[in-house]
Amino acid sequence: MNVPTVPLRRALLLAAALLALTAGAHAQNHTGHTSSDDPRVGLRAGWQDAAEAASNLELVAHVPRPEGFFNPDDPGDFSMMNADLAFKGDTLFLGGFNGIQVWNIADPSKPTLRLTIDCPGGQGDVSVHGNLLFMSVEETRGRLDCGAEGVTGDVSAERFRGVRIFDISDLDHLTQVAAVQTCRGSHTHTLVPDPNDPSTVYIYVSGTSQVRPGEELAGCSDASPDEDPNTSLFRIEVIRVPLAHPEQAAVVNSPHFLLGLAGPASHGESPSDIASSLGLQPVTSDEAEAARSRKAFMVTMKGKDYVMSDESVTRSLAYTMQMQGTTGTPTAEDSSALRAALPDLVAQRSGNQPSGEARPGPTACHDITVYPAIGLAGGACGGYGLLLDIHDPANPTRLAAAADSNFAYWHSATFSNDGRKVLFSDEWGGGLAPRCRDTDRTEWGADAIFTLEDSTLHQQSYYKLPAAQTSEENCVAHNGSLIPIPGRDVMVQAWYQGGVSVFDFTDPMHPVEIAYFDRGPMDASRMVMGGYWSTYWYNGYIYGSEIGRGLDVFKLTPSEYLTENEIAAAESVQNPALNTQNQTQIVWPASFAVARAYLDQLAREGRLSSDQAKQLADELDRAENAGSAADQRAAVARITESVRQMGQSAGPAPTTGAPDRFRLLTSTLQTLSDARP
Repeated sequence: MNVPTVPLRRALLLAAALLALTAGAHAQNHTGHTSSDDPRVGLRAGWQDAAEAASNLELVAHVPRPEGFFNPDDPGDFSMMNADLAFKGDTLFLGGFNGIQVWNIADPSKPTLRLTIDCPGGQGDVSVHGNLLFMSVEETRGRLDCGAEGVTGDVSAERFRGVRIFDISDLDHLTQVAAVQTCRGSHTHTLVPDPNDPSTVYIYVSGTSQVRPGEELAGCSDASPDEDPNTSLFRIEVIRVPLAHPEQAAVVNSPHFLLGLAGPASHGESPSDIASSLGLQPVTSDEAEAARSRKAFMVTMKGKDYVMSDESVTRSLAYTMQMQGTTGTPTAEDSSALRAALPDLVAQRSGNQPSGEARPGPTACHDITVYPAIGLAGGACGGYGLLLDIHDPANPTRLAAAADSNFAYWHSATFSNDGRKVLFSDEWGGGLAPRCRDTDRTEWGADAIFTLEDSTLHQQSYYKLPAAQTSEENCVAHNGSLIPIPGRDVMVQAWYQGGVSVFDFTDPMHPVEIAYFDRGPMDASRMVMGGYWSTYWYNGYIYGSEIGRGLDVFKLTPSEYLTENEIAAAESVQNPALNTQNQTQIVWPASFAVARAYLDQLAREGRLSSDQAKQLADELDRAENAGSAADQRAAVARITESVRQMGQSAGPAPTTGAPDRFRLLTSTLQTLSDARP
């Protein structure tokens, strides 16, 4: 063992002290100001009375958190926050840090609370399959019996960290039928159907917390792979659930598909954040020269010199002496150690590793989105976005890995419906910090859009919320889902206190926002946790889990970006259930609404003249209202032939990545004709 010398040891202590010192100062970053005329900028703050701004989205319902699921003295109480959503029929399951809320959404404009399940233990991500409800538990306070009293001691038979399984066949008498323990708990989980065995589902468990002691759960180990090839690091856990006997659910595999990945470069924090929290002030070249002459505490970031304020120097040295148990006046040796530690500390917070230190790759995934229809999954795993082969759901394997120095924490993934694109989100700051200020780079805390070719990821662009937020609003890319608009790749996404953003990424190089909703900060004077955790489209509506305020329901409204026909086509897709991390392929019913949606898109992109679009629209109206099946078939056949002829004379699609909408329209019309007896 190489024991550090005293000066190096002190330097390391100083670095640790500075990290502790600056953690609390992080929330005091400057407020970002913007000259933008976006209505979302400058909204009045408030808990349940904040000002609102919306474009092409209508808020049709808002219900606050029920009693027992919020702290009236602290609306941002972390232990009471709302989290993720799952759906079955007319029932919405809202997981959270204090348990589960069950809402009846038979009338989406009037959600009613059916029941609550008090069961703390973490963010409580939920999934539903048939009569089974699954819930993630990660925190060490989690108990087998769902009790709120927590668990004491490092090892306890009462502690539960893993995935709970509830029988929801009778919601009035809901029962926990299984509790599958895992080594790092379950931060998130993903429900994975077995394409060859409908009697079985698998659960991919992503645990990001510390490894529990082997004395508490046999086989758990936080050793390196060199020391223990069965380490609980660099892996997920796979639970097999026999649907007829969920009480027999058990971990059947722990694939280490994260092994072999080196630590990627990361941008860390912005220079302005680092400077603000460390008490560093930018100086001119002349001022820097003078500061060096007087031996000031200095550091260079992005080619610019900064000087540490006298107050920050005094505080840092005091913290260091306190940690070492010494008193009195700091010595010259203490000052030298601070001067030596400062550049390395800044490098760490900038995302750069000090020289000579290799950074390991990620030891866990945050979230995995599976797309069984194409046999692939997108793994958002800390420093990497992974492409996984899930044809054998019990044995997922890594196909490809992408890293990006603009990404701090790969958080989640969403595939386009055709499986040719995948979008990864970056939860820079962990969702706890303001990361949408006008001083934050648009590539940071954003979405990265990739195309897929031969199981290889090719990055095309970024998408970030276009409206700057304040330093009192935690904001970064978070959970969302596709909106089933035929012929387009459109997604709704939560941005915490940045609100809701709906954007089109059909052209992967030029994503564009088409709708939004936002409120002002929870508090005007300080950062209070709030905003949207998840926003998902389900059977014609967008449902938003608002961390501090409750549950919101939205409808899309027609605009220059989205026609009434496109919205009607999206509403025609009805699903019996929704677990967003288990992405199902969207299939549109052959309908006149879908045909009109394609027609509107062809007109929007200029491949049909206004006269041609009107001619086809009139013919579609006549066909839909035809008096007999034979008349309708004949009318549809005429339209189909007109579309073929127009398609042959039209130029290529102007939008990169757009499908052949003439072909889609023709196919829809043909199916409509064949469907009539």
